[in-house]
Amino acid sequence: MATLLLSAAGAALGAGFGGTILGLSGAVIGRAIGATAGRLIDQRILGGGSEAVEVGRIDRLRLMGAGEGQPIAKTWGRVRLAGHVIWASQFEEHSETRRGGKGGGGQSVTQYSYTVSLAIGLCEGEILKVGRIWADGSEIAPGSLALRVYHGREDQLPDPKIEAVEGAGTVPGFRGLAYVVIEDLDLTPYGNRVPQFSFEVVRNAQGPGVAPERVLSDVIHAVAMIPGTGEYSLATTPVHLSYGPGENVAVNSNAPSGLTDFSTSLNQLGDELPGCGSVSLVVSWFGSDLRCGDCKIQPKVEQSAFDGVGMSWRAGGITRSQAAHVAQRDGSPVYGGTPADAAVIEAIRAIRARGQEVMFYPFILMEQQSDNGLPDPWSGAADQPVMPWRGRITGSVAPGRAGTSDRTALADAEVAAFFGSANPADFTPAADHVLYTGPQEWRYRRFILHYAHLCAQAGGVEAFCIGSEMRSLTQLRNAEDAFPAVAQLIRLAGEVRAILGPDTKISYAADWTEYGSYAVGDNLYFPLDDLWAHEAVDFIGIDNSVSLTCPRFTQPNHGVYPIVTMTKSSNHA
Repeated sequence: MATLLLSAAGAALGAGFGGTILGLSGAVIGRAIGATAGRLIDQRILGGGSEAVEVGRIDRLRLMGAGEGQPIAKTWGRVRLAGHVIWASQFEEHSETRRGGKGGGGQSVTQYSYTVSLAIGLCEGEILKVGRIWADGSEIAPGSLALRVYHGREDQLPDPKIEAVEGAGTVPGFRGLAYVVIEDLDLTPYGNRVPQFSFEVVRNAQGPGVAPERVLSDVIHAVAMIPGTGEYSLATTPVHLSYGPGENVAVNSNAPSGLTDFSTSLNQLGDELPGCGSVSLVVSWFGSDLRCGDCKIQPKVEQSAFDGVGMSWRAGGITRSQAAHVAQRDGSPVYGGTPADAAVIEAIRAIRARGQEVMFYPFILMEQQSDNGLPDPWSGAADQPVMPWRGRITGSVAPGRAGTSDRTALADAEVAAFFGSANPADFTPAADHVLYTGPQEWRYRRFILHYAHLCAQAGGVEAFCIGSEMRSLTQLRNAEDAFPAVAQLIRLAGEVRAILGPDTKISYAADWTEYGSYAVGDNLYFPLDDLWAHEAVDFIGIDNSVSLTCPRFTQPNHGVYPIVTMTKSSNHA
């Protein structure tokens, strides 16, 4: 600023003297003298123009908590621990010099940055995994660090980085201590200091008083992958929605891991339950009515305006623009949409690639909201309950009420309408979805046969359920006291067997109140026995949501609920 002002003032003074010197006018000479004086003032006040400037240099390194005699944490379950620094290298200084101005002849600026390697002790004993990581309270992606985790085993070896710095044979393995080593940590994002790290540590119960068969991580061999909704929740491909230039929103990558949510979940499953060898993959369509003859079962989306970039939504033989919307409450969908066919294929392949088995589990979600105007077959009320259980699907009038279709020929017609008339030949595999050319209806057979073909396209699955918990439907009787829904399930089992082949185990997941007998008056029925005994059905499936806790557990002489696996022998239930 002084350069500009004094050069102008010098030009004015020089012009007042008039004449020339060496051919230069007084104005020119005055402007040069003023500019020189102004530049000296600017350099004095604002810095030395072309003088070298150093940025970011520090004189000493500041570490997070470290010190001798600190207690070692002892923990079980899932906890967040800060830990203690048990080793750190000398910090390494890195510099980069650049010059400004035209031709690089201006001011020289040297930017300094620092890296350091350190080991952080976490807790005593062997851990299952280190999950999330925080730096100065903000979660960061573990993949952004050159991180090695030592699980606290009694045979763990010294870290190679520490040995490279301290010398081979001089470094302990810190056996029995779980710790992490972070190599070449860039300190620039943290103000050239080591941030306060904390770690999510997962450790199971262990010790001389704990029998191996009582540790959850070792005894759980199968899990259910729920909720079964979310248009891209099962995809291993990152998907986003584009609302316009510069307006992109990630759909299925919501963790700092840098992976999709499904891939992150599979990693966590492998770390925390290493003995898990089977995954029940749940995928949902939506039911519209408790009266089976009026019930549509179809895939739905959350919105139609924007399709996924990276994976278009297709399911059930239709595209996003053709799909109905999931019911809403207060302006938001009550469920996520049906997973895209391509996402289901990716999920099946990802699970099997990890050496785990897949049991495919098609699921009906009922989405009725308040004031739905649908007559309730159970009570006669003007509206059906909000989001009821699929096990309440029954005839137009439930058994036990006047006008019921139970034990009449109408039961056959209503059940036939519920299942529909789709055939296996109506489905054709495409690149990453299944095409449908059959009757334009949304019924149960279309639902099950679609996914049988999709599982075959994915490379197959180890087990396939043809349905689950349709308790009131399988107990509905026709005029001959037979069970038409059970006959329909038997037909489906044979067709699914033909699609998936002899190596896939096929069954129906009955509710725990459904799989055996039920009594009506003086009659005792076993509706599912014909299904269990059929040659296409490999095992008796039972859904039973058992409480993990019970007051009886704290009382003497009481055990836990048994879990029974029921298999078939020589095709007899």
